[in-house]
Amino acid sequence: MSDEPTYEKAREQLTEVVRELESGNVPLSRSLELWERGEKLAAVCQRWLDGAKAKIAEAEKLRTD
Repeated sequence: MSDEPTYEKAREQLTEVVRELESGNVPLSRSLELWERGEKLAAVCQRWLDGAKAKIAEAEKLRTD
């Protein structure tokens, strides 16, 4: 994840994408670009969350062993 934005930055950018899409003031071509960008940012966020969940699960496993 080193060349990816932090979770916070990706979430912030995703929020901006959603806000712009929801405004309804963008042409179709821009909407498609924003949608694709949003999908990528959502995937980045999910990878961070999955990584955090795995660390928590591992810590809990070590605690109960």
